[in-house]
Parts: sequence; C-alpha cells; structure tokens
Amino acid sequence: MHPRELLNFLLHLRPHYQLFILSGGYLTGVLITKEPALGRAAIHFFSVHLLLFGGATAYNSFFDKDEGPIGGLRHPPPMTAWMHPASLLIQLPGLLLGAWQLGWSFAFVYLSSMLFFWLYSTPHARWKGHPVRSFIAIGVSTGTNSVLLGHLAAGGVLWTPSPPLAAIGVALVLLSMYPVSQVFQIEEDQRRGDRTFAVAHGLAGIRRWFALAYPAGVVFLSGAFWFVRPELALFFGAVSVVAFVTVRRELERMRGLADEYGRVMRLKYVTSLLFVSFLIGAVATLQLI
Repeated sequence: MHPRELLNFLLHLRPHYQLFILSGGYLTGVLITKEPALGRAAIHFFSVHLLLFGGATAYNSFFDKDEGPIGGLRHPPPMTAWMHPASLLIQLPGLLLGAWQLGWSFAFVYLSSMLFFWLYSTPHARWKGHPVRSFIAIGVSTGTNSVLLGHLAAGGVLWTPSPPLAAIGVALVLLSMYPVSQVFQIEEDQRRGDRTFAVAHGLAGIRRWFALAYPAGVVFLSGAFWFVRPELALFFGAVSVVAFVTVRRELERMRGLADEYGRVMRLKYVTSLLFVSFLIGAVATLQLI
C-alpha cells in the first residue's frame, strides 16, 4: 500500500465533516439525558463519528467514484480496491466497543445504522438512487440513530418523551439540508443512473423541501428541549428562526454553479457549528446548575 493511498482513504473518512456537521444529533441525545455520563459519551462520540460515520462515508465514496465536489471534499481523491473492505471493517470496532460497554440496545442501533448505510450505497440496493429511499436511509442512519446513540452512551433510556421527539427533529433538520450538496453532483449522478432528490426535483424542489422540513424539525426539537428546560426550548426556537431566514435567503440565491460550492459548504459549516455550539453550551450549563 502506497502512503498516498492511505492518506486518500483518511480523506474519504472526512473527519471534519463528521465532527462539525454531523455531530449535532449525537450531542442532542446527550443534552436530553438526565445526569449524562459525559466521559463515556465522549468516548463513543469519536467511535460513532470517526468509525461508523467515517467508514460509511468512505464506503459510499468507493461506489460513487466522484470527481467533482462532494460534501466535505472539493476534490475527492481516487479510491483503490482495498478501501472497499477497509471502509466496512473500520466500522466494526465501534460496534464491539458499544456492545461491550453499553449493551445490546446501543449495539442494535449502531448495527441498524450500518445496515442503512449499506443499503444506501451498495449496487445491490443503491437506495441513494431513489429520492424517498435515500431520505429513509440518511434520516434513520445519521438522523434518528445519532440521537439514540448519544442518549444511550450518556446513560439515558429511550422510552421517555424527549428521545423520540429529538430523533424526529434532528432527522428533519438534517434532511432539510441533505439535498443541497447534491446540486453539484447532478451530472455525475445522472451518468451513474442515480435519481437523487436534486436530480428529480432540482433547486426549486430543494427550496420547497427546506421550507417544509426545517421548521417541522425545529418544532420537534423544541418540544424535546422543553422537557429538559423550557427556556432552552424558547431560546433554540428563536435562534432557529434566524437560521431559517439566513439559509432560505442563500438557497434563493443559488443557481447550482460549481463556483457556489465553497459558499454552500461554508453555510453548512456555520449553521452546524452554531447548533453544535448551542448544544455544548447547554450541556455545560446544565452540568453547572
């Protein structure tokens, strides 16, 4: 194995994307936990995002073979044959660690994410090529399950009002932005025969979907936060209105041109980092009260 190939594989794990854009769901699960076990949650935070999500992202990249911009990589490097099994094997330590430390509930949720990631990418199912199936795969694997994994890792129980509300809310907020980066892959997706949401509905459909899914997700999340602390829910709702107006304005300006990629990714990073910062601040504040 050439060292350059190893570097390419690590780039396809996209750790910056996993930690800064996809971590909101997991942290939400921690926040809604009464007296969370933060040390244990931190260990599994890196396990979930770098091993599970990172491996799934590399697995998807292996089959996509994108040459143009994708989420978190402006110029995706080529992948070689060994990266296919490696992208699956790298997910297993997180599963084994979760089963050992946290039990079978955590392991089941983790394993179900692996299954949906596989269905999303593999040519044997290729749910990515269908707008509704792709939403199910991403909504469950990266949305609802990330909340449940964070909640279980922090010592929470699932059958209380907050976890299902938070899981649905995170899935909707995540999916509201999910098709945006597909705009830059339309030609490549069409060439592969993938009918993604962007291919099927275009920019106009993406704008309409965001206007519907984002507010709905905020309502569910605010409901989950209300059970933790009502003023937290009110503050989150107010901030989310500002975020909605900002993102909606940027989507209206988009034309799907390649030179817009940087602006779109900055928008994703800024909105996600604000959400993550809110969650970290809320967890820290509640620990001090």
